[in-house]
Amino acid sequence: MVTGSSRVVAVLGPTNTGKTHYAIERMLGHRTGVIGLPLRLLAREVYDRIVAIRGPSVVALVTGEERIVPPRTQYWVCTVEAMPEGMGCDFLAVDEIQLCADPERGHVFTDRLLRSRGLHETLFLGSDTMRGPIAELVPEARFVQRERMSQLVYSGAKKVSRMPPRSAIVGFSVDNVYAIAELIRRQKGGAAVVMGALSPRTRNAQVALYQNGEVDYLVATDAIGMGLNLDIDHVAFSSLTKFDGRRMRPLAPNELAQIAGRAGRGMSNGTFGVTGEARPLDDGVAQAIMEHRFTPLKKLIWRNAGLQFGSCDALIRSLETSPDNENLVKARDADDLVALRTLSASAEVAARASDAVSVRLLWDVCRIPDFRGISHAEHAALLEVIFNHLHQNGQVPDDWIARQIKRIDRTDGDIDALSKRLAFIRTWTYVAQRKGWTRDESHWRGETRAVEDRVSDALHERLTQRFVDRRTSVLLRRLKQKEALLAEVNEKGDVTVEGEFVGRLEGFRFRADKGAAGAEEKALKSASLQALAPQFHLRADRFYNAPDTEIDFTEQGGLMWGDSAIGKLVAGSEPLKPRIEVFVDDVAGPEVTQKVERRLQHFIDRKIAALFEPLLNLQRDETLNGLARGFAFRMVEAYGILPRSEVAQEVKDLDQDARAALRKHGMRFGQFTIFMPFLLKPAPTRLRLVLWSLAKNLQEFPEAPPPGLVTVPSVKDAPEGYHTMCGYREAGERAIRIDMLERLADMLRAENSRAGFEAKPDMLSITGMTLEQFADLMGGLGYRAERGEREKVKPADKVMPDPVEAPAGTGTEDETVSEDTPVMDRGEDVPAGGVVEAPETPAPADVVEETADIPEDGVAPIAEEKAEEPEVPAEIPEMSETEVAPGTAADAEIAGPETEVYFTFTWGRTPNQNARSKGPRGAGKAPQGKGKPRGKKPQGKGKPQSGGNYSARPPKNEKKIDPDNPFAAALMGLKDKK
Repeated sequence: MVTGSSRVVAVLGPTNTGKTHYAIERMLGHRTGVIGLPLRLLAREVYDRIVAIRGPSVVALVTGEERIVPPRTQYWVCTVEAMPEGMGCDFLAVDEIQLCADPERGHVFTDRLLRSRGLHETLFLGSDTMRGPIAELVPEARFVQRERMSQLVYSGAKKVSRMPPRSAIVGFSVDNVYAIAELIRRQKGGAAVVMGALSPRTRNAQVALYQNGEVDYLVATDAIGMGLNLDIDHVAFSSLTKFDGRRMRPLAPNELAQIAGRAGRGMSNGTFGVTGEARPLDDGVAQAIMEHRFTPLKKLIWRNAGLQFGSCDALIRSLETSPDNENLVKARDADDLVALRTLSASAEVAARASDAVSVRLLWDVCRIPDFRGISHAEHAALLEVIFNHLHQNGQVPDDWIARQIKRIDRTDGDIDALSKRLAFIRTWTYVAQRKGWTRDESHWRGETRAVEDRVSDALHERLTQRFVDRRTSVLLRRLKQKEALLAEVNEKGDVTVEGEFVGRLEGFRFRADKGAAGAEEKALKSASLQALAPQFHLRADRFYNAPDTEIDFTEQGGLMWGDSAIGKLVAGSEPLKPRIEVFVDDVAGPEVTQKVERRLQHFIDRKIAALFEPLLNLQRDETLNGLARGFAFRMVEAYGILPRSEVAQEVKDLDQDARAALRKHGMRFGQFTIFMPFLLKPAPTRLRLVLWSLAKNLQEFPEAPPPGLVTVPSVKDAPEGYHTMCGYREAGERAIRIDMLERLADMLRAENSRAGFEAKPDMLSITGMTLEQFADLMGGLGYRAERGEREKVKPADKVMPDPVEAPAGTGTEDETVSEDTPVMDRGEDVPAGGVVEAPETPAPADVVEETADIPEDGVAPIAEEKAEEPEVPAEIPEMSETEVAPGTAADAEIAGPETEVYFTFTWGRTPNQNARSKGPRGAGKAPQGKGKPRGKKPQGKGKPQSGGNYSARPPKNEKKIDPDNPFAAALMGLKDKK
């Protein structure tokens, strides 16, 4: 017997006095502490409570089958058998100390009472029946009496069919528990099942059914009597006798009180009674339970702790030693002692256990609990195999333990089969927890835990399937103004309560039926939302694992999962980083909200990464510096499309190296627009408009034009910048796609814009316009269109048009022009005689190369300059061989017997223009020059004709071509043609 100098306190009283809570508070007031609990289920519950307060890094959980020990452990939560000895902790507590009198485990609790102490404080928690023995055996102990916080009242006998909700029915055998649960399922809709043999995972899942209100009844063994905190209003005993391992015996009043005390938690009163075949309690017993008056304990179970390991016989004799104190009684032979006797009789074991170390190892093996409960002989045979492996090899072989576990790792079968597998795996869980018994402890601990979890989940599923009727058991907690109502949700999201339609679940929001009103609507909505809590979690899990193909965004920034709106995009801190706002009812809880938000954020981040890959690569390019990096930043801010007029000076300032670095990312320096052709596809355009609308804080987001059109009607009331974000440039009554506009500009540079020219078939082809529409477009670009008529030219035999070849004077970057040269891209930043930025390529073929992949998403292709036939415009319907587009030159040939309509285009303002046009930069300026246009005179009868050798620019001065210039090869090729 050991006494210490620490403060020893015995906190005694009935159930529901807050003793365990008091012990936790006292332990956390010390730097280190250990608390021993009677059940691993209760140990897990206390561990979770302390972790919630102090965090998992300083709290350990040690049971026979579970070991969680962080490196910086300060507080140990253990089963009493697993409490570490000789640790020297500041605080130590033992709960349910009255189990010192338990025939099976009492000697362990008595040993802790006599020998375990904290350095500063020791607490023993339990029933007041322990006052006498503690006073005799621990004279230095002080006593603290705690009173029950609520009343406990005996209510007599009730049939199961009349059992009130929130009741626990207690049985003392597995068969009895199953029979009661089956009866409740038929009459009440279902019950949760809790037994000591269940794993913590299965037990917690079953308790959750009860605690969450999915079922209103709990069927359990006396395992619930040891401190498990449940919301129970009534406890009913289905039997008053139990098998104690040797015989059937009646339960003592203090044992009944321990279980009945689970009714009424905190300040809520509780009741207890009997049901089934149990006879009513005697008045004296019932009164004793209500008043907490029980016969004091006289004798405690004891077993010698001073073991001798010299030999097997010496160890057995030390275990059979009788106590020398009249308050102690020798423990009956426990399973470990029986196993030791059996194994020591084996010749092989006796030969191996020939020294103290081997005997100690044999004793450790014998202490493996008989979880399987088959027979003593079967258990001893298994222990012998384990001992021989440990003694011979120092460890249990990996392949052998793997075979044992593999046989158990199955989830098929009924409740009994799964329960047996769960009992079997607990043996190997215990072995894996022993230090040094396996080669890789962490691996086998993980393996056994994983198998236990799988079997536990399967057992919970079978228990629920057998004892819970899902069609009638999804009952609501009682509403204050109504009885509990039954709610259901079908696959379409329709919610019914007691068979009546009350609303619909759309995504993660409940829409109440508009037919209900007043108090009825409030009650039905409250009932529905409470019943939908599990459905929200199931939907959240399903949504989180859904592929991106099931999710989409709308043109208004909404986020859809199938047909359900579940969120919307909101502006973020950066153009390409929008935030998510989810549509989730508050009742779903923060966990569901966070899961939906995370999934939507993953979706939009991946969508942006895929559709704006060139822009993101540009943003991440660390090799860009100086002006190139600044220009890249402007490009990202503009979502990959910049009108050249807005960055004219920045473009001028970029040297060839900077431009080359930017071109590597697919950037095109066009005459009107700086853009990335990849981003003109329909999908990036659709997303770009949404992101741009978010940044502009628009109330209504404009929609993208239909895909595949070269020109579209101008939207007059559109927000500023809308057409640019769509990938178009407004010109007259229509807007033209920017890549096709650059193609058109390449063609127009080959024409004499001072003398005048007519539209070529290729110009009409790539724009998809009639001649009248093309004239309006050219007016929007700064050209004057003069309509005229002339004698019809009789059509000759069908001849393929000559390929349009870019003349030698086709502009390239830094090409010098004279003051009187009319150009499309001339603005304030281009002085007379200055340098004009033209597209980056010497010929329109460059446009084809940069946008060759656009047709994949439906955008009209760019016709090759040297194609043998003009390309059919996207907006012109198919025609027969005899039909022609109205308004075209061909149409004019058959419009009348003698005349045809044509347009002559010259650069400059129309007579009634008072301001600069909205065409290209400087398009409103009249062409400058003192003389006639350079080049040959136009051919024909006084009417300017297109083609020939006319050029809108003077011959380019010969100068050395930079070999690093990406267009050097193209320019050299043009020179060779001369």
